[in-house]
Amino acid sequence: MDDAARREWLLRMAASGALGAAGLIGVVARALAAGDLGGKQGVVRLQGSATVAGQPAREGTVVKFGDRVATGADSQAVIVLDKDAFLLRSNTVIETTVHDGVLANLLVSTGKVLSVFSKKPVSIKAASATIGIRGTGCYLEVDPASVYFCLCYGEATVDGPKMAEKTVKTTHHESPLLLTESGGIMDAQPGGFKNHTDAELIMLEALVGREPPFVKSGAQYPAGKY
Repeated sequence: MDDAARREWLLRMAASGALGAAGLIGVVARALAAGDLGGKQGVVRLQGSATVAGQPAREGTVVKFGDRVATGADSQAVIVLDKDAFLLRSNTVIETTVHDGVLANLLVSTGKVLSVFSKKPVSIKAASATIGIRGTGCYLEVDPASVYFCLCYGEATVDGPKMAEKTVKTTHHESPLLLTESGGIMDAQPGGFKNHTDAELIMLEALVGREPPFVKSGAQYPAGKY
């Protein structure tokens, strides 16, 4: 297969879960070593419907910093923006802003998004919560009453109304948080691991020419937890 066919096959396998995390780790490691992954930008994969800057999107649609990206019902989109990649599930809306040519801020208005970032400071705004990260992978679910945040690996600071800034460090999904606000005060409570997989993280990192740190360490999330 040529590079494009290899990337498409990897995306399909990750989306279907056919290989599982363990099998996908080996495939990605070999593909990265061969230089077969990375380089694709914009809407890399789309199931269902999505818009970019208010216009209907398709696979191959260009996405620029500042564009509003929204998925429809029963839809899923994989987006690559420079050295960062995003998996948007149904009814998800994100926007980005840039500083000195690189992504600096991510606004998640609603929905569910899995993201991987290169090593730079990024501020994520989700409802009234602000999350500062640097070179991490994370998953967010934004509802009117709460924000679910899993720092899949890396370090993050979480802040919100009248909340003492909280620092989170993980290597493999150890500390999911549920952020809620009541009476103007935000509270961060432990949350269970849900709705994202190692295989999806491997796929996103591969699209930007990287691999998650747990690939090298050999860590595996316990069976049945995702």
